[in-house]
Formats: sequence, C-alpha cells, structure tokens
Amino acid sequence: MSPAAAAPALEELLERLADARQRVAGVAHRTPVATSRTLDARVGCRVFLKCENLQRMGAFKFRGAYNTLSRLPDEARRHGVVAYSSGNHAQAVALVARLLEIPATIVMPSTAPALKLDATRDYGAEVVFYDRAGEEREAMAERLAGERGLTLIPPFDHPDIVAGQGTAAAELFEQAGPLDVLLVPVGGGGLIAGAALAARLLRPACRVIGVEPEAGDDGARSFREGRIVRAPCGETIADGARTPSVGRLNFEIIRACVSDMITATDAELKRAMRFVMERLKLVVEPTGVLGLAPLLSGRLAPAGERIGVILSGGNVDLTQAAEWFAETPRE
Repeated sequence: MSPAAAAPALEELLERLADARQRVAGVAHRTPVATSRTLDARVGCRVFLKCENLQRMGAFKFRGAYNTLSRLPDEARRHGVVAYSSGNHAQAVALVARLLEIPATIVMPSTAPALKLDATRDYGAEVVFYDRAGEEREAMAERLAGERGLTLIPPFDHPDIVAGQGTAAAELFEQAGPLDVLLVPVGGGGLIAGAALAARLLRPACRVIGVEPEAGDDGARSFREGRIVRAPCGETIADGARTPSVGRLNFEIIRACVSDMITATDAELKRAMRFVMERLKLVVEPTGVLGLAPLLSGRLAPAGERIGVILSGGNVDLTQAAEWFAETPRE
C-alpha cells in the first residue's frame, strides 16, 4: 500500500476475503490438514497443522499473489509487474505471472537462498539483485516500476495480498472445525492479518497468536507498544521473516483482531523442523514452523484446547537442513 493510502475498513476487508476465496478456488491447492497422536500427547492438546508447505511453489504466498495479479486490468498485465522478496513471494509472483502470461521482474537480495533464487528464474521471471548495504529493495522496485511502467506487487502490505493469504486460515477452520487458538508465522504480517480476518469472519472465539523469530521481534514489540516499531532483523534461519517491520495495513488488523504475539528461537525452530520431518514426514522451512515451535518448546501450553497451526512453507535447502539437524538433539 502507498503510505498515503487510507486503510480499508474491516467490513471491506472481510468482503475482499470472501472474493479471494472464490478467485483462488480451483487454482490454489486446498492443502491438507495433518494431525499426529504423538504430537498431541507431547503438547497436551489437539493440534491441526495446515500444510501450506504443500501449496503450489511450496508456500502460502501463492494465494496472495494469485488473488492480487488476477485482479489486474488488461493494460497493467501487458506492461508487467515487479515485486521484491527474499524468496517465497518472489517465487509466488513469478509462478502466477507465468500462469497469467504477465511479464515479471523480481528484486531479490544477492544472498537469497539458492533454492528460492533458482525457482524464481525457472518460473520465467527476470531477477534483479540488490545489495543489502546499498539501495533498499523497496526503493529499487519502486524505481523499476516508474522506469518501466510496471505494477508493484508488495509482499504483504496490500489488501488483496492480505485477503488472499487469509484463504489458508479460512480453509483450516472448515477442515478442522472449531479451534480455540490459531498460531501463525509472522514476517511482514500479511498471513496473520489474513488469518485474523478469517477468524473474525468464521470463528470469532478463536484466539489468533502470531509467532516471530526471537531475533526479529519487531511485530511483537509493535503489538506491545501499540505502534509500529521498525528495527533491523538480527541473524536468524527464518529467512522468510526477516522484515524490519510489519506493514501498516497489517498492523491495523493485528491491533483489532490478534490476541497476542510471541517469539521462537532458532534452536526451537531447528527442533520443530526435525520433529515434523521425522514424525510427520513433512518438509517445512524454518519460517514455516514458527507457529509450532512454541508448542513443542513449552513456551505456549494451551492444555486440552484445539490448536490450529499454519505451516507456512516448505522451501528449505535440504543440505543446510541436514547440517542444522546434525547439531540438534532428537526430540
């Protein structure tokens, strides 16, 4: 969203969510919900894992990208789009652009994971690198949009992105039935904002809790202070959550609809990744297990409740994961 743009009212956002559900139906996968008696016994509650790691291109980001690009007018489609991302949003926009025959340019850091970089190029997008120490990625994307007449597709701070991401939680509520708590990974806030809207619409009694990496707790700090706190993210393996702040629109939804924001350490993320791979046979990236990690570590102990967890993505370098597992005790 443009900083000057007024945030849509909650009622309008709920309408956009309903429209997004129709748009992504039959295009995005209706991903399965995984359960595990071992996991339930371990954490003392009933857990339902929404497997967005099995979504097209391996992450929930496909939903928001498709909802947003599919709404573009013909002229904007002909000119093309530009996006900035360290990985999953990049892949999502690239894939959706290919499906809709829209030229795509993606601004990525030169240090982006090779797996995500290669996939973005394989989907047909032009990749333009930025240096974290030089021009900021948003500024570069905005410059390219102006120079080439492209439409900028932001990774999270946009009502159509938020609405698209919210379709994952809406499906989970239908698949799992009533939930007491929904745990959601947080980077820029698009997923939790959409999930919170889905909860408001379908399960108003459900408590929505966001989980960030401990090294990048800007969202949790913003939640506590009642204002957007912008801070550089420290070193974390959760590359999908390396954002300096949550989006403006997203923060307004978080303030209105989210119950709490907590954090997880990198060590907890590694243990959660290993657990889901060994016990549930699911490949999930570090950012993707942010919601599960506090349950396994005991930071969050909602005894006897029904808990939904969004596993947001599965795009992880398996060689790197093996190195992490080698230094991580088996659960």
